[in-house]
Amino acid sequence: MKKIVLASGNAGKLREFSAMFSRHFNDQPIEIIPQNQLNVHEAEETGLSFVENAILKARNASRQTGLPALADDSGIEVDALNGAPGIYSARYAQRCGYQGTEQGDAANNAMLLQALTGIASEQRNARFQCVLVYLRHADDPTPQVFQGSWEGRIVLQPDGNEGFGYDPLFYVDSEQCTAAALTKEQKNRISHRGVAMNKLTENIRF
Repeated sequence: MKKIVLASGNAGKLREFSAMFSRHFNDQPIEIIPQNQLNVHEAEETGLSFVENAILKARNASRQTGLPALADDSGIEVDALNGAPGIYSARYAQRCGYQGTEQGDAANNAMLLQALTGIASEQRNARFQCVLVYLRHADDPTPQVFQGSWEGRIVLQPDGNEGFGYDPLFYVDSEQCTAAALTKEQKNRISHRGVAMNKLTENIRF
């Protein structure tokens, strides 16, 4: 069985990637191992773009484990906020000095709603971005990069119990609900990560 280290310890991402690899590569079993199970020290995300940060994370995980690495850098861009939170999506509340009692995803969601106070629904256009990077080894000179985006808008209050991150705030017009109200199968089919993953499965060179 081929082993690939996922440069993340996020349980939601692990489930999505494992499901997608199982579906697309059932003829060659692949085990996706989250980096926290291999005691990988997280990379410092000093890049100024999703691509740069994904490469940094993949090289870091591959170098510490000796395994091929898959890294994801993703986030949400809101037009009314000039593309913020962007690459800082995962630590948006902390970066903005959020003073509420919520933690983690809930704090980020609350911070985003606060930042959009007074902005009308029709001006809350947003998109999720996902960049996947696959490295065959730590010194791979040609990282394989796959990008996907997902258009939507930010609702006035969270809705839905599935997904993670900003999913409860991200309304998908084609489905008439938020990303957090979609089943895992629906989300994997149309999401930014699903689009990027489809490109990966069609073009990846192991």
